[in-house]
Amino acid sequence: MRKKKVGIMTFSDGRRFVHEELLKMNQSFQNRLAKTLEATGEVEVVAADEIVWTSQTAKNEGIKLQQRGVEVTILNFAIWSFPHLAVVTTQFAPSPFLLFSNVNPKYPGMVGMLASAGALDQIGVFNARVSGDIGEPAVLAKVLSFIRAAAAVNRLKGETFGLFGGRPMGMYTAVSNLDDWRKIFGVDVEHIDQMEIVRRAQLVEGDKVDSALRWLEKHGNVHYDGKQLTPEKLKLQIRSYYAVREILAEKGLDFVGIKAQPELTDNFVTMDVTEAFLNDPYDWDGSHEPIVASTEADMDGAMTMEILKHLSGEPVLFADVRHYNAEEDVWDLCNSGSHATYYAGKSNDPKVNLKNVHFYPESFYFPGGGASVAHIAKAGKVTIARLARRNGRYWMAIIPAEFIEFPHEKAQSMAEATSPEWPHAFARMQVPAEKFLAEYDSNHCHAIYGDWVEELVWVCKILGIDYKILV
Repeated sequence: MRKKKVGIMTFSDGRRFVHEELLKMNQSFQNRLAKTLEATGEVEVVAADEIVWTSQTAKNEGIKLQQRGVEVTILNFAIWSFPHLAVVTTQFAPSPFLLFSNVNPKYPGMVGMLASAGALDQIGVFNARVSGDIGEPAVLAKVLSFIRAAAAVNRLKGETFGLFGGRPMGMYTAVSNLDDWRKIFGVDVEHIDQMEIVRRAQLVEGDKVDSALRWLEKHGNVHYDGKQLTPEKLKLQIRSYYAVREILAEKGLDFVGIKAQPELTDNFVTMDVTEAFLNDPYDWDGSHEPIVASTEADMDGAMTMEILKHLSGEPVLFADVRHYNAEEDVWDLCNSGSHATYYAGKSNDPKVNLKNVHFYPESFYFPGGGASVAHIAKAGKVTIARLARRNGRYWMAIIPAEFIEFPHEKAQSMAEATSPEWPHAFARMQVPAEKFLAEYDSNHCHAIYGDWVEELVWVCKILGIDYKILV
């Protein structure tokens, strides 16, 4: 994942004699902030050339940060500064803005930060605030959470979502308004007929397909049945993957959703293999950046996944909320498509993951046939999230949880209670089951490993949408 490009502008007193007297001190605080952020390995710092003490320097340095492609700007305060300087800066420097107050009690840096924050609030400029010693892990963690969220939001802007097909099986929650997406997220939508997958799949070179099939048979566990799953049907799924990748490249698509049901699943093959290996960090041709792909053309699901991917840089899980096992207090998150094989081993090495993956014949739901991509997710702390809408307004459900692993026989028995040929993640959520069912607004959910609650809260605040942490 590429580093987040963070601009730093440090503010000073507007009186020349004060500014010059404290210039070295101010510069030292800026240098320390920059070095600490760069030492994390996550951040590329672009520091202003001058400490800001006049309206002209505020404008000039803000323009420089914009020209250098900064994704988030930190307004740094170590001494008293004139608040109008921050106002001028925010007219030119890239947003979002984090106001950071250093620990320097002999000089009123916190006073300068609060005065500047108040001025920004008065004119409607969104700003976040953190105060403390950047060398303290807790303080650094807060700063990084904002930086990750701000960069994720900015990386959405200008992206294009490829929508293959339309609304699946009457799902209102899978269809989003194009105007809202452009206004809130800065994302465009390109509509593509699923027939284009069918057409292009036939044109893929046979040698490429044969090579991919051998790779899947070697590293995974393929269970042909001579009917729903045959080598030819698996080849057709591989061809479909190549067709979608070709369309992605040709149209400049950043993430996609594929309707599949019922047209492709009834009369062609399922998109399970296509969606799994798009979401993965690899395929049979080598490594690639995960490409978010939502099954059932779920637009808000795909947008949630794209945000999670931009936060973590890792593949994002897509699943149905299928079943609650009260005895074990776990939810079976299970869906036929979009479940990256990454979750079978929690590794960027396909060999580690695919030894745990079974390509089973599709169930009776999908007469077109093909392989489902079955596995059980590795254990670990996760964050589950979902964008949804109530009365036309977006909100995000944020759910701290953990994926649980059970002994093999028990896990298989639990999978067989629902759909054994599909992938499963057994999730223990912090929220009580009754509360989850009463407040959650979708049949789909999305997750990444790790604790990303604070980052998702900042994402929602930056976007101006509501959120609820379900615990």
